[in-house]
Amino acid sequence: MEQLLAALDASWRVLLVGTLLGAGLPVLFSLGVKSVAWGVGGEAEQHLRGVVPKPHLAGRLLAYLIFTLVVLIVLAGIGFIAAHGLGWTISFDAAGLKFSHK
Repeated sequence: MEQLLAALDASWRVLLVGTLLGAGLPVLFSLGVKSVAWGVGGEAEQHLRGVVPKPHLAGRLLAYLIFTLVVLIVLAGIGFIAAHGLGWTISFDAAGLKFSHK
């Protein structure tokens, strides 16, 4: 019974991370694209000829923030994979982030 509970515990963690990175990261990226459109004044509405929508500084700043976050997450994933391939172990626990070499 203990092995079943351990397997279920590991399964929900894998499912959570897979959902966050598999679906959450593209959703975050799409919000960044929407923020860029809002930041430059783009909208899904039609406007009268000669009427230009007003750009929003908040949209551009939000887009920069979101894209920076997406790039950092991708680089962290690549770094984790590369570190593992070079024989390093990266662990996250209550004490924080730890690196150790085999």
